[in-house]
Amino acid sequence: MATKSPTKNNSTRSRRRNGTTSSSQSASEGSSEGIFNWNNGSTGVIVGAAVAGAAVGIAANMGRKLFMQFASGGATGDWCDALKAEHALTRGIFDKIEATDDTQTTQRSALLAKLKYALTKHGLEEELVIYPALRQANFVHDADHLGDEHGYVKTYLYELETLPNDSPEWLARVRDFRTMIERHMIEEEQEIFPKFRELLSPEQNARITSMMNKEGFKFA
Repeated sequence: MATKSPTKNNSTRSRRRNGTTSSSQSASEGSSEGIFNWNNGSTGVIVGAAVAGAAVGIAANMGRKLFMQFASGGATGDWCDALKAEHALTRGIFDKIEATDDTQTTQRSALLAKLKYALTKHGLEEELVIYPALRQANFVHDADHLGDEHGYVKTYLYELETLPNDSPEWLARVRDFRTMIERHMIEEEQEIFPKFRELLSPEQNARITSMMNKEGFKFA
């Protein structure tokens, strides 16, 4: 009767054990790849989602800027018409502030912030485009005079932000501010800007309008 070779049996058992081990290792590695491998399709999905999210955010911000520029009077007609529209918006904010009483401190703070935003945007459009164009057209005295008054606008805004807004003194200061800025706006609308616009060619007028809207869009 033939006897089985111990060597052969040992070799067979070894191969079986090795085969089981290799299968386990392969399964384990496959499982690890499924969980931790970032080189599969999910990477593309994650990156794509991030890019799409960023694009949506940028588009939303651009849309907001366009809305704010149109809502505040920018991009309406030419530069002179747009500035008049912004003056009207400013008068409307003053109306709302003056309609408050000393108990409406939260509303007053919100309206003052709105007024400050509108005047800051408006001031930048004039100081960065309109007043330099006035100087270039030899309206130097007018440009300097209007620019100086913008300094008082900033002073009034500072005072209103530092004064307690639950007192009659605060509203009295608002009315002083309005008187000053009304005079400033009327001088621009009825005297200086119409004279300046008459001197401009259609091309020059369009260029100033585009430049002013660009500055307003940056701040919106």
